[in-house]
Amino acid sequence: MKRLLVVDDDPDILDSLTMLLETRYAVTPAEDGTLALELMGQQSFDAVVLDLMMPVLDGTRVLQEMRQRGNPTPVILISAHRDLEKQEVRHQQLGAFASLRKPFSIQELEKRLEEALHPGAGAL
Repeated sequence: MKRLLVVDDDPDILDSLTMLLETRYAVTPAEDGTLALELMGQQSFDAVVLDLMMPVLDGTRVLQEMRQRGNPTPVILISAHRDLEKQEVRHQQLGAFASLRKPFSIQELEKRLEEALHPGAGAL
């Protein structure tokens, strides 16, 4: 079973995503970027679902830190931010696999996860 790290500071979204995804994946939830980086230092994940807008350590900084540490894990960014498209080029440069605007369907997230977990199936 593929291992996912799901990171979101909103407990309702974190719980919902964990519940919906754990039927197909081994899901580890994290409520902030600091914990996410700590978990990535302790274990490996096949993909990361990462919220952009979080206090203390936002998703962009987590993604930057992952890449600086040489962590190539595919990252799917999620955000309710209206200007997500404006940030997309920067996130692609940092190696983000995809970006989804909240609210998104679980089917869209699962599609992106499948693409990320099976290279050659598609990208941004």
